[in-house]
Amino acid sequence: MTALASTLHVAAALMRRSAKYTFKNPALLVPSLLFPLIFLIGFAGGLSSVGDVPGFSFPSGYTAFQFVFVFLQSAAFGGVFNGFGIAMDFESGFARRIMLAAPHRFGMIVGYLGSSLVRYAVTGTFVTVAALIGGMQVDGSAVDLVGLVGLGLIVNIAATLWAAGLAMRARTVQAGPAMQIPIFLILFLAPVYVPLDLLQGWIEGVASWNPVTAIVEAGRGFISGQPAHVALAFGCGAALAAVLMAWAVTGLRRAEREV
Repeated sequence: MTALASTLHVAAALMRRSAKYTFKNPALLVPSLLFPLIFLIGFAGGLSSVGDVPGFSFPSGYTAFQFVFVFLQSAAFGGVFNGFGIAMDFESGFARRIMLAAPHRFGMIVGYLGSSLVRYAVTGTFVTVAALIGGMQVDGSAVDLVGLVGLGLIVNIAATLWAAGLAMRARTVQAGPAMQIPIFLILFLAPVYVPLDLLQGWIEGVASWNPVTAIVEAGRGFISGQPAHVALAFGCGAALAAVLMAWAVTGLRRAEREV
């Protein structure tokens, strides 16, 4: 068996096992479904009057404006919750058995990414259906919506690689908060409630340099049918994914030495 075939074999087996375990374990699946829904109801419903503030102009309405953030947030937290599963695998000893059996262990990262993408598809569909039921206006074309899904895909990959790298270093579910809090912070230091132009003070400065800002604004452009900052958004996402891939790979190497 070639190195590529061996890697893909390990990845496919781990992907099936991780996805099956996730969907059989409500503690891992339900939070990733409920959290985005709660945020969507709270932001798009309870804060809908924010859309009436002077200077706020978004053609598709405040529900669509907030949906994009919640959609990307669900993609990110899908990766984080997948990291909890990775940590459980190491804590239970399952990951050690995989390492002993797999000649090409990079397949573990590929497999965990695959299972995270399955979670992203489920949560993304769930949140989208909920938003449409709530009356969300979509002005973007089919191509625009594919762009939005692509942004969510990159966010999911980046968050999964972050969580995987940390899980492989800590190898315990007690590292869960350390996986979640940085993702939470970087997301909420982007323009969440109003566009970047309406932010003031230190939050405006932080949001201007936050790479997630470009991703969120590009997503909002897609859903309104007015794409903007597309190249910057995908460039920032690709750079984050590349850096975090190195983080995950070095975490795997550390686990190989210490497990």
